[in-house]
Amino acid sequence: MSSDDRDDFEEVEQDVAPEGPGVGDEPSAAGFVEYGIEDRPPRGESMLLGVQHYLTMIGASVAIPLGLAGAMGMFEAAPGQVGRLIGTFFVVSGIATLAQTTIGNRYPIVQGGTFSMLAPGLAIVGVLAQQGADWQTMLVELQGAVIVAGVVEVLIGYTGVMGKLKRYMGPVVIAPVIALIGLALFNVPQIANPNFAAPGTGQNWWLLGLTMFAIVVFSQYLDKRHRAFKLFPVLLGIAFAWGVAAVLSVTGVFAEGSVSYVALGSVTSAPLLQPIYPFQWGLPQFTPGFIVGMFAGMLASVVESFGDYHSVARIAGRGAPSAKRIDHGIGMEGVGNVFAGIMGTGNGCTSYTENVGAIAITGVASRYVVQIGAAVMILVGYFGPMGELFATIPAPIIGGLYMVMFGQIAAVGLSQLKYVDLDANRNVFIVGFALFAGLAVPEYMSQVGQGLEASGATALQQGLAGVPVLGAVLGTDVVATTLFVVGGTGMVVGGLVAFVLDNTIPGTREERGLSAWAELTEDDEEFVSALDRLRGRGGDRPPVSSDD
Repeated sequence: MSSDDRDDFEEVEQDVAPEGPGVGDEPSAAGFVEYGIEDRPPRGESMLLGVQHYLTMIGASVAIPLGLAGAMGMFEAAPGQVGRLIGTFFVVSGIATLAQTTIGNRYPIVQGGTFSMLAPGLAIVGVLAQQGADWQTMLVELQGAVIVAGVVEVLIGYTGVMGKLKRYMGPVVIAPVIALIGLALFNVPQIANPNFAAPGTGQNWWLLGLTMFAIVVFSQYLDKRHRAFKLFPVLLGIAFAWGVAAVLSVTGVFAEGSVSYVALGSVTSAPLLQPIYPFQWGLPQFTPGFIVGMFAGMLASVVESFGDYHSVARIAGRGAPSAKRIDHGIGMEGVGNVFAGIMGTGNGCTSYTENVGAIAITGVASRYVVQIGAAVMILVGYFGPMGELFATIPAPIIGGLYMVMFGQIAAVGLSQLKYVDLDANRNVFIVGFALFAGLAVPEYMSQVGQGLEASGATALQQGLAGVPVLGAVLGTDVVATTLFVVGGTGMVVGGLVAFVLDNTIPGTREERGLSAWAELTEDDEEFVSALDRLRGRGGDRPPVSSDD
């Protein structure tokens, strides 16, 4: 293979169908894919498809910085810096995605801010607020914690820790982890919180329903009528509902400040260009207690990403990721976390579940498309009006999008059970218990501390301190914070339960699906790292027959 063939951005023959390990056994998955991982659609089409990928995760990309900004008091103390913080998330997302898709695991997965690290971030902000710290002090403290957590994740990835654990993780473990990625998000604010935008405004269920209805119609009923409906159902659905909301906002049907209002004035008042650069808020501070909390959030994001990798491979009609690919992916996510800390997002960087859902709905799994979208996001981050335009998408529209995508992700996770003997009681018990625990334990954690002046982590620490014999250990800040963050992340709870039970309850390899799983998993040699490609080993496209 020539050096030109190895370049990520060179042309790839459209008529070469992925035929990696096990793909031949999954014609439905391969047939569903419109563009495979190695495919390169026309440039104009790729730009629209790339923007669509990023529109699916715009809710998180805007909600996370807005949540941090509100907690840090930026709206009152420095309202002009909020848009810059959002822009920083866009820039970091774009650069981290380019790094992951070219140097990391080379899967078409968007990288960006993570809710797993938002919980400890808000806890850190709460402690600093009690000390009277300003928003800049809070941000540099968050930066330091994220950087250290990222360094640890780099070590976890590139030393092969996750790859070694993979041999103990079969379909019985992976299925509930992926399913919970979707199911555990049923109560995100854009769907469940009736007062998401402002007290008393309530949720606009008909606008949420309109968005959901449009995406379902475009992707499931009209996809055979025209190719545009198959490729762009999310983009068309959001644009349609967004346009309706904008018209109703301009005509006064939606009151300013309501959950459905489209604030177009914020777009015209945004600065044309906004400065985003390393250490823009100041040099990072490193506080041990804060680092431990962020470390727990990082571990939760690692488990989520592990599930995302398997989900993308399954949707794209490829074999399950090898240990080598997983290690490179987790290691690169650690690099993304370090970069996020340096740039000052106050949050980490991980694989986006929303992006996985977009692939499942559209069948577009092209790495090139995601890279084009990443370049667009970098430009959007520096171009103030564009970032503000994305920020005007009302929460109910994002909620409608999530309703469709998260359900699709849950179904993809459960489809992994096709390799498992479901007549074996052990398997049914493990999957059911893991799913229920993954929903119940985080719900419990969300209720801890309610009605008390203490935060949830502090209230849990006080309760654990009263445990006989073990209270002296469980009641420490480190242990309590770790348990609170991990226990509040559904896919981690479900994954841990399934992992322990699947590896301790007796069962044959055939019953557990491990034999079929081994046949479907790609060999380490099939993933060619960036270093290997520089040495001339060639790209990691799947093998094709001699006739091709």
